[in-house]
Amino acid sequence: MILVVIEQEDGAPDRLSSEALTLGRSLAEAAGRPLHAVAWGAGAGDVAGALAGTGVAVLHTIDDARLTDHAPEAIGKALAQLIERDRPLAVVGTASDRGAEIMAHVAARIREPLAANCTEVRPGEPWQVIRVRWGGSLLEEASLDGASHLLTVAPHAFEPAAVEVGAPVPVEPFSPDLADRDFRVRITSRVPAEAGRISLADARVVVGGGRGVGSAEGFAQLDELAALLGGAVGVSRVVTSAGWRPHAQQVGQTGTRIAPDLYIACGISGAIQHIVGCRSAKAILAINTDRDAPMVTRATYAVIGDLHTVLPAVIDAVRAAR
Repeated sequence: MILVVIEQEDGAPDRLSSEALTLGRSLAEAAGRPLHAVAWGAGAGDVAGALAGTGVAVLHTIDDARLTDHAPEAIGKALAQLIERDRPLAVVGTASDRGAEIMAHVAARIREPLAANCTEVRPGEPWQVIRVRWGGSLLEEASLDGASHLLTVAPHAFEPAAVEVGAPVPVEPFSPDLADRDFRVRITSRVPAEAGRISLADARVVVGGGRGVGSAEGFAQLDELAALLGGAVGVSRVVTSAGWRPHAQQVGQTGTRIAPDLYIACGISGAIQHIVGCRSAKAILAINTDRDAPMVTRATYAVIGDLHTVLPAVIDAVRAAR
């Protein structure tokens, strides 16, 4: 079988897990193997309803009352035990911060190599993969061998799996052998998200701001435009380093990787670390005074000018169109 590791919240797979399902289904079809999935935590059983039409034959749920939130060592150990029991041909996880951490634990426990950030996978003898390296600045062709081929999927390298109306997939509970020491690292509390705020990772439109915004107060115009467009605000690393906006809004290699229909980059020069985070946008509009800035040269459209002059005009035009 091909096993896909599902990260879920309230019974729904997140976007990156849906993308992993797309790769998992193609591998299952190519290898002639059934496609299985595994989930854990509150609402794990409800994932079965969200997998209708994705090609998943069985959903394994990791049953342990202590797995109420992210606990990488415990989850990694549980997955390793499931893999050692069922011997899947391949295990596909996400390359999110959590997914990568979990899959690293799995690889260490079962002593198998892990190919991270894959954009293409071809089964064979051995398997061939193409994966993102060096902060997205190059693609590496590599071979992967092992009893179970462990992979993580580069964010937005695949379209999310299409979900159809249908019966939930069968659920098979799995009870791992976990000790209290396996929960030494775990989430113990959360900062609640601002009510009504659209997730940066899921936003169809993202309005990004960099050093050129000038100050924390300068983001008021970006907030206004994002609200008008039903989008979210993202920022470059220099903005979070300056304390103007929280890290949760950072787009880039060490932040969130986004794939909106439109990314409006305001006063962002376009360092490679930031480009890695926004390269999956379907279209980029750059607003910058420097026509030679990397972000401008990579943009679909560009406005060369002061964002503090351009943005009010854009906001007025959007209001008029509405």
